[in-house]
Amino acid sequence: MSTVEQIQAAIRALPAGERRRLAIDLLKLFPEFDGDSAWERLVQDTRPRPALSKLLDETEAAVAEDPAAYPETTDDEFKRRS
Repeated sequence: MSTVEQIQAAIRALPAGERRRLAIDLLKLFPEFDGDSAWERLVQDTRPRPALSKLLDETEAAVAEDPAAYPETTDDEFKRRS
């Protein structure tokens, strides 16, 4: 039995409350799967990114020029596409 299989078996053997606690703590065990942390690191990174800045400037200018071409996305649209 592999280590992963042993861990899976151990998790299955846990009582429901302990499995819930583990599920909540999984992102602490595997920070690489925490999308919010990854985005936060990107947002807080102060290194210059000229290509990204240029793209954002161009996008802002396009939206300012014709806001109707970029309507807000609704919750219904997200549900329809997921």
